[in-house]
Amino acid sequence: MQAISLQSGSNGNCIYVETSGVRLLFDAGICGSQAERRLREVTGRDIRDVDALIISHDHSDHVKYAGVFQRKFGIPVYITPQTLAKAESRHRLGKLHEVNCFFSGASLRIGSVSVHSIPTPHDGADGSVFIVDSGRRRLGILTDIGHVFPELITVVSSLDGVFLESNYDTEMLEHGQYPAFLKRRIKGDGGHLSNTESAELLCWGGRLQWACLAHLSQDNNDPRLALKTHRKILGNKLPLHIADRYKPTGIFRL
Repeated sequence: MQAISLQSGSNGNCIYVETSGVRLLFDAGICGSQAERRLREVTGRDIRDVDALIISHDHSDHVKYAGVFQRKFGIPVYITPQTLAKAESRHRLGKLHEVNCFFSGASLRIGSVSVHSIPTPHDGADGSVFIVDSGRRRLGILTDIGHVFPELITVVSSLDGVFLESNYDTEMLEHGQYPAFLKRRIKGDGGHLSNTESAELLCWGGRLQWACLAHLSQDNNDPRLALKTHRKILGNKLPLHIADRYKPTGIFRL
């Protein structure tokens, strides 16, 4: 199994996973030309060979370019009915020619690979996080979570690798320039995980080979601070990486 983040943050999200001959994209928050170029440069793959585009929720940084990915590249879209309805009304996705609806909590079968969806309390219309299961390895794509709910501990303990949101530093958010209502939203039950919450969750990942910290806030976090917080709680045993807001990561393998 191999995976890369093509971009991660409130300015756009897209993750590529390949395993057992199946090629998947998760979310379409970056434009088609960027996704095509970055995927080719990092992996040598043609985005037109991707088997499925799986959407996590209706916020623009995850779904804005889903219509472009479908029409330009011919990628089938997998999305929940509620997410599709909200995304079409808010973001003008345009006509989609190949849509496969699923319900959050269901498992998708794409070729020989299973993708398990898990509902989240994040404040999207019908958000999900995902586990990609090849039968030998399990990769978590866990961003826009809302808060740490009990099932997440069980999920993280079962994973071999994970993209996990580490959105904000508590002190930076508290003393930053965001208005009070937005601070409450970010740290509330429907918002995002802090660096500390992310690190504490990773403590349950006994079989993890690596973790990539994702969806870092531009204004309320810093990659060095995120890593420092995680190292303070986790120590140095688990390899940690950062998903960049403006460029792809290298290839992570399991």
